[in-house]
Amino acid sequence: MNILLWVLQGFLAVMMLMPGFMKLSNTNAQLIQKGNGRMDWAEDVSPGGMKIIGLLEVLAAIGLILPMSTGIYPVLTVWAAIGVILIMIGAIALHLRRGDGAKSWGVNILILLIAAFVVYGRSTLLL
Repeated sequence: MNILLWVLQGFLAVMMLMPGFMKLSNTNAQLIQKGNGRMDWAEDVSPGGMKIIGLLEVLAAIGLILPMSTGIYPVLTVWAAIGVILIMIGAIALHLRRGDGAKSWGVNILILLIAAFVVYGRSTLLL
């Protein structure tokens, strides 16, 4: 179970880190242009809001790996996974409000479910 959780945490970390850095290092217009239709939702988010989302994603990625790997406050990994769930709930709400298709929010649901499994697994192993 521990190995599966590490694999899922690594997957989630990559899924948070890459887009997080992208959001931090690009303007909304650049995100829309580079996204080829996948980032059109950026027009509905303020530039400051986009930077906050990017920062939260990067922090979640760090929190998914660093606490468990160092053994320092490993419960923070659970909290980072909860943060991923909250980010995904926000993303799903945005896509539904915009009327985006299931392809847009389907990935968010998958990431949410994986994060929920990490919360469950790590909580169980830490107790």
